Amino acid sequence: MKKIIDSSQEIFTCAVYPGDPVPEKQTVYSTGAGDLYNLTSFAMCAHNGTHIDAPFHFLHNGKTVDQIDLAYFVGDCYVARHEGDVTATDAEEILKKANGAERILIAGKATVTAEAAEVFAAGEIKLLGNEGQTVGPADAPMQVHLILLRRGIALLEGIVLDKVPEGQYFLS
Repeated sequence: MKKIIDSSQEIFTCAVYPGDPVPEKQTVYSTGAGDLYNLTSFAMCAHNGTHIDAPFHFLHNGKTVDQIDLAYFVGDCYVARHEGDVTATDAEEILKKANGAERILIAGKATVTAEAAEVFAAGEIKLLGNEGQTVGPADAPMQVHLILLRRGIALLEGIVLDKVPEGQYFLS
């Protein structure tokens, strides 16, 4: 039996990008209070926890999440471990280790630089994922997003890879 790794954050304790609203939940019905069933409602923005940045996030006429082909999120992937800024040289090394995998997930406290984004874009990957709530610098994420999203690269942010060794995997 193959091991399945859940790389998503729990919604109500997830990391939140500075300035974004924190997810909230409300118990609507509770069997503990005598109701027939349990029902919870919740409110959150689409940028909380583990999430996809669709091109529309930064591009006025970009695709929305429902318009992105699900095939971008299913298939061979490579998990690279990195701390700090991902440089163009680092991106080249990651692509080489990925050995043709079209989906790259970066584990660690890594920030993709604009130069690295250009390398990933030229590498014709389908998806770039990272553990942070933004793939680029937190104080100026737009340039990195534009480089990747304009090239049709899906972004998967806020993934949890702390216990995942570097290597080849199947992403679903």
